[in-house]
Amino acid sequence: MNVRSFLRFVELPTKVASVIPFLMGSLYALYRFEDFYILRFALMFVSLLSFDMATTAINNYYDYKKASKTHGYGYETHNAIVHYKLKETTVVATIIILLLLAAGGGIALVTQVGLLVFLLGGLSFLIGILYSFGPIPISRMPLGELFSGLFMGFVIIFISAYIHSDQSVVTLLLQNGWIDLHINILEVLYLFWFSVPAILGIAGIMLANNICDIEDDVENRRYTLPVYIGRKNALLLFKLLYYVSYLDLIVLLLLGVNPVLVVLLLITLVPLRHNIALFQEKQEKATTFILSVKNFVLISLARVAVLGLAVLLESLNIL
Repeated sequence: MNVRSFLRFVELPTKVASVIPFLMGSLYALYRFEDFYILRFALMFVSLLSFDMATTAINNYYDYKKASKTHGYGYETHNAIVHYKLKETTVVATIIILLLLAAGGGIALVTQVGLLVFLLGGLSFLIGILYSFGPIPISRMPLGELFSGLFMGFVIIFISAYIHSDQSVVTLLLQNGWIDLHINILEVLYLFWFSVPAILGIAGIMLANNICDIEDDVENRRYTLPVYIGRKNALLLFKLLYYVSYLDLIVLLLLGVNPVLVVLLLITLVPLRHNIALFQEKQEKATTFILSVKNFVLISLARVAVLGLAVLLESLNIL
């Protein structure tokens, strides 16, 4: 397996769905808690990226092993294992190495931060594996959007903010057989609502992917959400996800969680509405699926830029 086939196998461009929430959570911590730890940041980045790549690799491997239809709809092209004629032993070894990297980075982070990261990280590992593997993977059920949105959109943001918060959000201690848990409900709720656009944006990527694959998913016995609710309702849901995201941003501004600069994000409504309209006209994996990724990147990078600017202005005592 060379670099090119590896990057295709793990679908590196799709890692924006985990890396961007990671950056957002880190900036949120800088803005909200005014603290940042470089080592913790690096350890989480290694663990997160490795595990995201491993999850994608497992999903591609599982599809390769379970596919009922292997000709006539681009299977030979979009499945990297087939396209690059990768050896099964190489594929499995790559998955194991990625999982070991993810686990190593995660354990090192736990030693720096504490037990809560271990529990949340372990739960994320479990869901990530079950998403692509097992008797009935989550990706083959109408729950893929929900689980991917919550765990990649909220849990990643929560952990990436929490590791810099000096436990001002949640404290979890294990002493003499007793678990001592304290939760700042207000801060957790703020973090959740801050995460809503990322949750919905990632869910939108998964939803768009499943809309494009409705016919093929039925043939391959993948009963995703669009298969259950139909193409028309799935397209309506796809549109609503984005408008709810903008509503959330405004509510957080009114609550004082988002900086005033967040109003600049309304400009992104123009290209976003254009992308939604194009996807409503045609849902095709090769041409229009990428619009859902563009929408997520557009909103998320704009938020990263606004939050980064707010942190800078605040450090200069301008904001």
